[in-house]
Amino acid sequence: MIAILGATGNVGGKIAAVMAAKNEPIRLIARTEARLRPLIGKNVTAYAGDIGNSEFLAKALEGVDAVFTLVPPNPTAPDFLVYADRIGGSIAKAVETAGVKQAVNLSSVGAELEGGGGPITGLHRLEERLDRIKGLNVMHLRAAYFMENLLWNIDLIRSKGIAGSAIRGDLRFPMIATRDIAAYAAGRLAKRDFIGSSVRYLLGQRDLTLVEAAGVIGKGISRPGLPYVMFPYDEAEKGMIAAGLSPDMSRTYVEMARAFNEGRIRVPERTADNTTPTTIEAFCSDVFAPAFTQKKAA
Repeated sequence: MIAILGATGNVGGKIAAVMAAKNEPIRLIARTEARLRPLIGKNVTAYAGDIGNSEFLAKALEGVDAVFTLVPPNPTAPDFLVYADRIGGSIAKAVETAGVKQAVNLSSVGAELEGGGGPITGLHRLEERLDRIKGLNVMHLRAAYFMENLLWNIDLIRSKGIAGSAIRGDLRFPMIATRDIAAYAAGRLAKRDFIGSSVRYLLGQRDLTLVEAAGVIGKGISRPGLPYVMFPYDEAEKGMIAAGLSPDMSRTYVEMARAFNEGRIRVPERTADNTTPTTIEAFCSDVFAPAFTQKKAA
């Protein structure tokens, strides 16, 4: 039995879909019962609750031999690292209590940093917690910057005709579509073929700058020449707060941007093994452009 935490989320939901298509017995775990209920089927069971509650989670993991773990995003967390530590501590305790033997853990490039990586610091701490569990075979997927993060630009494009963030526009770094992370995670969970603690980098199809990504997006939404603007850190933080993020979450994302800009988030050399298939052009056509159109219709 395979369990998927965050089963209605951006990555977990896609893993669940891959597994369900293969008729693999799976257990979906997420907070909202209403979103889980339609997913239940012949080989699919579900538990709704707070994964930060280790007693609930240990019960949900009973009889499970492999699990997909992550720290779900929480844009309104008053203190993100406190939140991440609560979730990470609960996951580690529940996995150990339930006797789960295999885990694929969603992490990030930069997770080797002990601090100063914004939300990535929380992922570093979860990696450490899982590594300490005796008898657990765990693979940490250190994924590149999500292409889905570019969706945050939709309102900015509509209101000001620009894309932007606190990350330098000329900085070239890897970006990945979450469907590629899900496909890889689903494959390793199904095979259960990893031993001990290991790290696997997933770097997307190619490295890009945000200026280049904006150019592809602009072409895909009939706004050729869409400019990308790097916002000063304080302005970026204020903008995120205005968009509904908590002050601490906004500060945390700016800290991550600094880590990228200053070269503290490093990635290994690109190889065939860590390169994934979805191009930025395909992402724009399949995901960004439809989301942009839907937002306009709404």
